[in-house]
Amino acid sequence: MAHIIAPSLLSADFARLEQAVALVEASPAPWLHLDVMDGMFVPNISFGPPVIKAIRPLSKKVFDVHLMIMDPDRYIHAFRDAGAERLSVHYEACTHLHRTVQAIKAAGMKAGVAINPHTPVHLLEDIVEDIDQVCMMSVNPGFGGQRFIHGTYRKLDRLRELRELRGASLLIEVDGGVSLENAAELADHGADVLVAGNSVFGAAGPAAAIRALSA
Repeated sequence: MAHIIAPSLLSADFARLEQAVALVEASPAPWLHLDVMDGMFVPNISFGPPVIKAIRPLSKKVFDVHLMIMDPDRYIHAFRDAGAERLSVHYEACTHLHRTVQAIKAAGMKAGVAINPHTPVHLLEDIVEDIDQVCMMSVNPGFGGQRFIHGTYRKLDRLRELRELRGASLLIEVDGGVSLENAAELADHGADVLVAGNSVFGAAGPAAAIRALSA
């Protein structure tokens, strides 16, 4: 399977969200990545269900929503109603992770679990067969444009081994510091989905950047 590019709206110009969504809509990228931050789980605030609901009619892309928030269970239905099709919660933010994953699926969405750079892959052993994707953070969450953490490659290898060992069908997503320089190597290490923020919206030609990352 060719890797999926998921441009991250966090790196777009918030004053021109409609244009940013239109750019992704016209591109070969099948997903649009939406980072939701609450200023508590991470030291930044982005946007929430109202913004996602407002842009949903503008795109037929898969809305891949990444919740970097505390107590995500409270908002599962709000994001479903806003148009999310894939919803990832952080391992570090969930007291009862199985319950949260089940609630996401019961709401009709694909369920993902995100892990911070310091969180070891083995902690997913008891849930890997129940989830649809793992969002592996390759920077510390909260801000776009950070430098890629090279230890991510080792974690990708371990996650791919775990997926194969358990016969799981989840997608492996990498979020943070993805660029033309490392995209091919990330795919070689098992990444199925590459979240690209600054490398797309910070590029001189965002549409060309998406095409190049998709190659």
